[in-house]
Amino acid sequence: MTIKAVLLDLDDTLWPVAPVIQHAEASLYQWMQEHVPAVAANYSVESMRQRRNKLVPTDPRFQYDLWVLRHTLLSQIFAEHDVPVAKADQAMAVFSDARNQVSLYDDVVPALKVLSQRVLLGSVSNGFADLREIGLASHFRTSIAAREFGCAKPDPRIFLAACEALDVKPHEALYVGDDLLLDVQGAQQAGLRGAWMNRHSLEIKDERHQHIQPDAEFKNLHDLTKWL
Repeated sequence: MTIKAVLLDLDDTLWPVAPVIQHAEASLYQWMQEHVPAVAANYSVESMRQRRNKLVPTDPRFQYDLWVLRHTLLSQIFAEHDVPVAKADQAMAVFSDARNQVSLYDDVVPALKVLSQRVLLGSVSNGFADLREIGLASHFRTSIAAREFGCAKPDPRIFLAACEALDVKPHEALYVGDDLLLDVQGAQQAGLRGAWMNRHSLEIKDERHQHIQPDAEFKNLHDLTKWL
């Protein structure tokens, strides 16, 4: 069956995300030490992370809007220290800027140039990286972020919305991502083909994952172009 569209995950598919988040959180904390020292004196990066995790179950929106989750946490701890809540906007601007300072995998740009000429290309992400800021937006016909759409992978609706935006049927689309549950199984349950971006040659050992059968497995985007 012909694949007319390829939808890509972003974090850990086009760039490694852990160092990006680490850098963004460090940049935010450095800003806090300079601009809201009273807050920084009482919170570390780790203690903010712990409190943020406790916030997640308190509002359904936090399940899919990670920007609002972080903004809410900052607003709360700023208010507790008599810091104007408006400063949370400034803090998130610092975080978001650093969040978009990604280091692309070497195959990404050359492969995207090829892929965008061969198939309809889109992205679906649970994160809030900005492809325009990163410089990749021109390769994609559509880009759907969970925080703007209103639900996150593996909800079928977000995959189907991307197919609709590209005017293809689900079975004509291939979704490629690094997470077996969110990406591969999520896409397959929505009627798409699901491919595993396995850049680090991992083996499926976890019981939660053993039943998942990717339609394809790639080590990089060049493997994807060959497969197509």
